[in-house]
Amino acid sequence: MFKYFPHTIADLDAMKKVVQIENLDEMFEDVPKDVLFNEEYEIPSQMSETEIRSYFAEIAKLNTEMTIFGGHGFYDHYDPSVINAIVSRQEFLTAYTPYQPEVAQGTLTYIFEYQSMIQTLTGMDTSNASMYDGSTATAEAMFMAESITRRNKFLLPQNVNPLIQNVVKTYAHYKGIEIVMVEMKEGLVDRDDFMKKCDESVAAIIVQKPNFFGLIESFNDLADYIHSKKGILIENADISTLGVLKTPKEDGADIAVGDCQSLGMPVAFGGPTLGYMATLKQYVRKMPGRICGMSMDTEGRRSFVLTLQAREQHIRREKANSNICSNQSLMALYATIYLSLLGPMGLREVNELSYQGAHYLYDQLISTGKFKPVFHSPFLKEFVLETLIPQEMIQEALMNAGIVGGFSLRDDYPDFENLISFTVTEKRTKKEIDKLIKVLEGLSW
Repeated sequence: MFKYFPHTIADLDAMKKVVQIENLDEMFEDVPKDVLFNEEYEIPSQMSETEIRSYFAEIAKLNTEMTIFGGHGFYDHYDPSVINAIVSRQEFLTAYTPYQPEVAQGTLTYIFEYQSMIQTLTGMDTSNASMYDGSTATAEAMFMAESITRRNKFLLPQNVNPLIQNVVKTYAHYKGIEIVMVEMKEGLVDRDDFMKKCDESVAAIIVQKPNFFGLIESFNDLADYIHSKKGILIENADISTLGVLKTPKEDGADIAVGDCQSLGMPVAFGGPTLGYMATLKQYVRKMPGRICGMSMDTEGRRSFVLTLQAREQHIRREKANSNICSNQSLMALYATIYLSLLGPMGLREVNELSYQGAHYLYDQLISTGKFKPVFHSPFLKEFVLETLIPQEMIQEALMNAGIVGGFSLRDDYPDFENLISFTVTEKRTKKEIDKLIKVLEGLSW
């Protein structure tokens, strides 16, 4: 009976004696009888390990392998197999937070390396050890900006991913923060509307690059203007694209945040992933989360520790910068290994292949005469087109061909009735792209 349970009958008897009960049912006497489950459990009989493997193998056959041309925050990049091989080693595969540096130098070393890589990619002065994901990292950056500026009004452009918008608005609601939406023009931030709404009461503007429509824009003019009002600029940037695009620091950002899913993590029902956060040196004490720093031990050897902990929730409680009291250390290891494997040239090649594939698909779809251009700003791997074909017909045809793509924008943007998006990463071959084109070329209505 107790083969897979840690407690013996003697253990249970000892515990019952301490709480002064005769049987375990007495523990639940306060629960109303009408809500208790009194029926027989419909649990099948036991199976051997080989039977269980066969059972689940049959279930696994029901899965459908699809070719992904979707994005909007989660991207189907290639994940080298060596990442899982390293991450699954017992030295790394732990939920332990390295409070005791004496026994956690390996963990602290890779966290320090992760921070260094994020600093390099973003151009910022410092990075934390990771956040939960890109959306909550953006919301935490909002709290950070509120603390820095002592203001509680934020500007949020409409071209920021609606899922990020929802998380930011939810966090803001329960903190009493005012969110002011900024209009967009041709898929970019409407400069006139921004300048009209940006005054001395605004703490920050939250921008995204590439934005929800895949467009790339410069934010230097926005940064200069909001800095003149003593506010700051928060940039949510796709970290993998920073292998070729300007860094957030070069854009004039004060805080850089985003999701690292595209750095070696699979698209697995939305996670797990991690968020990154980096900022300027003068704001480091306002930054939430763990920070790993380099130090020296009593024998003069280089060592690593969690530093500046007085900022954190487990030290200051209600006075802390944030209530986050953990991080995504294991996912940060994924990102660190991925970046170490690819290096600067490899990351650039990933972006170049994505760019070439996306622009090839874009041109070919327009040449069919069934799609029209919508925006005219540069894009990297994600783009939007106006379709002359009913969206439901496109999605059904693609699904029947084993392709996921052609996402409708009208649910989030009702005015964009006939707009759909496609994403191409370096994983997509010309053969796969041509298959998608052939499917859509064959549609008639």
